[in-house]
Amino acid sequence: MITGELRSQVDKIWNAFWTGGISNPLTVIEQFTYLLFIRRLDEKQTLEEKKANIAGIPIKNHIYGPNEQHLRWSQFRNSDPETMFKLFTDVKTYDPTVFDHMKNLNQNEGIFSQMMKGATFMIPTPRLLDQVVQMVDQIQMADQDTKGDLYEYLLSKIATAGTNGQFRTPRHIIKMMVDMVQLHKEDTVCDPVA
Repeated sequence: MITGELRSQVDKIWNAFWTGGISNPLTVIEQFTYLLFIRRLDEKQTLEEKKANIAGIPIKNHIYGPNEQHLRWSQFRNSDPETMFKLFTDVKTYDPTVFDHMKNLNQNEGIFSQMMKGATFMIPTPRLLDQVVQMVDQIQMADQDTKGDLYEYLLSKIATAGTNGQFRTPRHIIKMMVDMVQLHKEDTVCDPVA
């Protein structure tokens, strides 16, 4: 379990979501996780670039192509809130958007994009997006244990948030579970949580 500075950072991000209008704990965790993942994609691209540069060879695994550099965390985090928000939401100007790029990553290569098909960007305002991006950017996540501890802490917040009301499973997660189980009309399902 996390303590100290990391816990304080996560709690501040959690509170920013809540005061910004996102009060469903699952939605907070979902949106927070998307941002962490987008940040991680840029970190992975940077690592691949460093390896290729040291070896003197072209980069093998592009996450961001030459025309997608503006979609990288390291680029948009320095934008003004309005521009950043447009990079996430304005499909007419940015195709793909930051969020769509993340959702459709390796579309033909793996299951990730299939599972993300129903994912929705739900941060409602440029101010909230900027605030959360700046706070997520400050989290030191160099070691694997930190990532695991952070997710464990986020999940623990669901258990303590039960007093805030009913929780709903996002549609794309429900669809993934149904697809994995491969239910038929004649099957009986027991849902002990209902």
